[in-house]
Amino acid sequence: MTLDIDRIQAICFDVDGTLSDTDDAWVSNFSRRLSFVKFLTPQKDMRSLARWLVMALETPGNLVYEVLDRLHLDDEVAHLYNWIAHHKTGLNPKMFWIVPHGLELIHFCHQRYPLSVVSARDEKSTMAFLNQFEITDFFKSIVTSQTCTYTKPFPDPILFAAKAKGIAPEHCLMVGDTTVDIRAGKAAGAQTVGVLCGFGTERELRRAGADLILDNTHELMGILK
Repeated sequence: MTLDIDRIQAICFDVDGTLSDTDDAWVSNFSRRLSFVKFLTPQKDMRSLARWLVMALETPGNLVYEVLDRLHLDDEVAHLYNWIAHHKTGLNPKMFWIVPHGLELIHFCHQRYPLSVVSARDEKSTMAFLNQFEITDFFKSIVTSQTCTYTKPFPDPILFAAKAKGIAPEHCLMVGDTTVDIRAGKAAGAQTVGVLCGFGTERELRRAGADLILDNTHELMGILK
């Protein structure tokens, strides 16, 4: 798996698990909510228990999606998810976490390429994340679950972002942590990078056709240099 660096003229970033350190945020939240059972854990280590729960919840979710994909039912589920995304108001979390070296990565990429956010989040929470870290102005376009008629894994959000930047989709790079991100990028004709700091596994991302898989999002800096 390799990238054609010379082909890249713009970058699209997913949010959850790619720019937003969603795992650690969930761990922190679970730790607080499970404090009433801390006497059951060795040395009252609630973060270890919370991280185990987060990973346990992620794995079945990824497995279910893979099974649906094998049964060719994933598009039907995507239609359902799309309907839910367009009809929910969403709750705005009080605090977001950003991936390690995330701000450095965004500054680095912004100096070299026009950037877009392509997220399955609703607009309110997406903007809350960007505003919290004061990075909204680094992105030429912000595409959420409510921007296009269809959200990821359909190609529409990436096509929208490419058009907003005046760049052909095949010259875009989609960076995300799940098969949904990779499938959307491939369907749009873009190159794709899968990152393992979020919800997807290496096996899933490879099977979805990722052009490159990185352990962490900030490793993209070394690739683009």
